[in-house]
Amino acid sequence: MTDLEHILPLWNELESAASDYVLATVVAVEGSSYRRPGARMLLAQDGRRAGTVSGGCLEAEVAKRAWWLTANGPVVERYSTLDDDGDLPYGSGCGGVVSILLERRKTASVLLRALKVNWDVRKPLAIATVLEGARMGERAFAGLQESFENKPDLIPNEFRGLADEAFNECASIDRQVQVDGAPARVWADYRPARPGLWIFGAGDDARPLLRLARELGWFVAVADGRSHLTTRGRFAAADEIRVLNIDLLPDPNGNSLPMLPSDAALLMTHSFEQDSHILAALLNNELGFPYAYVGVLGPQRRTREALAEAARLRGIEPDPDRVENWLVGLHSPTGLDLGADTSPSIALSILAEVQQVLNAATGAPLRQVRATNSSLAARR
Repeated sequence: MTDLEHILPLWNELESAASDYVLATVVAVEGSSYRRPGARMLLAQDGRRAGTVSGGCLEAEVAKRAWWLTANGPVVERYSTLDDDGDLPYGSGCGGVVSILLERRKTASVLLRALKVNWDVRKPLAIATVLEGARMGERAFAGLQESFENKPDLIPNEFRGLADEAFNECASIDRQVQVDGAPARVWADYRPARPGLWIFGAGDDARPLLRLARELGWFVAVADGRSHLTTRGRFAAADEIRVLNIDLLPDPNGNSLPMLPSDAALLMTHSFEQDSHILAALLNNELGFPYAYVGVLGPQRRTREALAEAARLRGIEPDPDRVENWLVGLHSPTGLDLGADTSPSIALSILAEVQQVLNAATGAPLRQVRATNSSLAARR
């Protein structure tokens, strides 16, 4: 979902040393491409790099020319993976054209500071970037309280408004707008909050889930009522570890778990008592579960019984219709049917479904999705 997991550590190191760098950002794609607009790669002067802008076919070419291309300021370069003669100059079979914004520390640092805050506080962000003309590389931001603009009074309202529009619509926008009285291309990149995964259960089967989710760049918390399992030694890569006082869930003072509505929760404690109390804490009274994904490991019969117990813990009558309505909003049993029968393969099936739900994707084989899209395009 993001390259910031790898980009930010290198950026912090380069900033601490006051070293220059080049940030490469995909700003447009024509045809097929492995990465989409918003993909980024950071290049250090000593040859190190973090992040990707393709499936591996463009990185070396971008790195080779990035420094002299940006000698006089930001520039947008087009990289075609299919030339007029049908060859693949960069070793890619995608057959598309990728436009990449290349910029040095002077303009990239403000963007990376904003992206770091977006990453740390897990709040959405929209960034409007001018891609043409004298103001190329200038930016306006929407969504974070902190101001990242060096001279905010000098930011034209035309592209500040585009950042607000992208933020309000939760979608990136690429548009020609008037900047200083002349038309200019402005790209407003919408960055959702960093995905969060709460793993309720600190058994051995939670460990591959943690590894896979961290590889995706997600924020991952591990919580359990068993203090001897919920330790930093067992879950060193977790962003947060919590020992739950199950007897105080749901909290009688109304304090809920610090989850965002965009987060995913997985209940895999293998304890009916724990799962019932955690479900009660996650419940929003009559409304169900106000989170992007709530999955429960185990058969649906057990989940139905745990929901009834959760209702009793919340002082709600657990009538069958109410429990069935709540069950509709849960993923129980959690995961996709991948034939999983080991902890790592079960983790893969669970995270595949979470990814599918968070991105509102079909989960169908890509060959079917592309065939359907091609068929629809031919009819238009």
